[in-house]
Parts: sequence; C-alpha cells; structure tokens
Amino acid sequence: MSEKLARILTAATTCIARNGVRGMRVNDVAAEAGVSPGLLYYHFTDRAGLLAATLDHINKQVGKDDAAPSPDVESRTKHYRHLLLDEVKDDPDVRRNSVAWNELRACSIFEHDIAEPLSRTTAEWNREIAQAIAAAHEGFSEDRAAISAEILTSLVEGISGRWLNGFITTEHARSLITTAIESLTAAISPAPAPL
Repeated sequence: MSEKLARILTAATTCIARNGVRGMRVNDVAAEAGVSPGLLYYHFTDRAGLLAATLDHINKQVGKDDAAPSPDVESRTKHYRHLLLDEVKDDPDVRRNSVAWNELRACSIFEHDIAEPLSRTTAEWNREIAQAIAAAHEGFSEDRAAISAEILTSLVEGISGRWLNGFITTEHARSLITTAIESLTAAISPAPAPL
C-alpha cells in the first residue's frame, strides 16, 4: 500500500473515531490526510468504498508488526493471545482504531453499505484467530478452533466497548480476555507431566 493511501485510510479512521460514521465527510477525510477530495473518489469511488477500505485497514493494523510465529507451541500460543490482547491496550492508535471499529459495527445495523464489508472483515479476523488456535493446540479440530475463535473475537468486541466507555480499565479488560482464552483452551490442552 502506498504511503498516501495509508495516510488517507488513517485519516478516515481518525474522522470516524472523532465524529462517528454518520459525521464522517469525505472532504474532512481529505483535509485530515492532506489530499484533494478528488483523490479519495479516484481511489474509493464513493463514501461506501472508503468505509469498506477503512474497515480492511483497521483489521490489518492488529499484529502488523509481528514476525511469523515460530514453530514451537509456546510461541504459537503467544501469537494468538497477542492478536486478541492487542485489541485492548493503552496506545492512541489502538484506541482510535477500536473506536472506529465499534462505530462502524454499530452503524452497520442502519447503513447496509457497511454490513457486507464488516461481515467479510469479521470473518477474516475469525479465520486468522482460528488458524492460530489450531496451530497452537493440536487437539483442537478445525470446527473447535473456529467456534473458539468466534467466541473470543465476539468477547473481545464486547470487552472493547466497555473499555472504550471507561467502564473497565485496560488492565481489567486484558485480564478478562486472558481468562476467556485460558477457559476455552484448558479443556483440550494436555495436562502437565507429573513431577
């Protein structure tokens, strides 16, 4: 992705986080990105295209700095825990992306142009987490990994909303996510060897 395109999508995320989906104006995004509105229409055709691309952009931000997990089980387990826990942390970019994601999710009920891209992006996130879970836990079937991923991503979205509203602290939110991960994977994980 070009630097200019990344700047536009970051600007769109910022505008959504600041003003909501309904308050986002293409001209405001262009001003935030320092480009002409015509450039946005060139790349995204219309507002719906910009919103869909922004969803994809937000989704790709989590874990973007990660190297591929190593083949050992402990590293693979840390990988998917990291992908889930990175949704809630004290970082301005994470908070901005999370606010925008939650806003887009809420508005998809009323704005049908957002519903399909949101469904696709959510399915990609679920697939990524399911693959990481399956790689880390040999006893998990594909179905069990997919169900666990869907439960965990849904839970993270709910916890994220409470965290963003200030109902719970970052530390407590991350603790809840960790507890959920451990609860879902404990039944399959092999018991430790006796000493």
